Amino acid sequence: MRVMVLIKANEDTEANVMPSEEMLAEMGAYNEELVKAGIMLAGEGLHPSAKGKRVAFSGTKRTVIDGPFAETKELIAGFWLWQVKSMDEAVEWVRRMPNPTNAHGVVEIRPVFEEEDFGDAFTPELRAQEQALRAQVEANTKR
Repeated sequence: MRVMVLIKANEDTEANVMPSEEMLAEMGAYNEELVKAGIMLAGEGLHPSAKGKRVAFSGTKRTVIDGPFAETKELIAGFWLWQVKSMDEAVEWVRRMPNPTNAHGVVEIRPVFEEEDFGDAFTPELRAQEQALRAQVEANTKR
């Protein structure tokens, strides 16, 4: 199963306080463990919301909202995409990680939808389209 591991933002990450050399080294070692274990598929830190934008949808109307965004506790500072055997395995990996913000924080783990989760609505034609798109994404990343 694939899971998205979300690192919640805090006042420091939103103020663009960069991690120390020690924290970067700890996270690098942790990421190395994830890669060696075949867990990590992707992972990145995110710039503060001041550099971001949101697009709000209301029917056919689209409204662009410039950051920063007020509710820090609702923001994401970074993420991983992992391939694990179970949610319990994902929790165990998160328990081993260095504290990414050196403060009180929350890490959220959410399962990623897989083809079988959509049942009969995901027709053979839609499955073929999805597989073709995934193949194209893979080809794009090898450039």
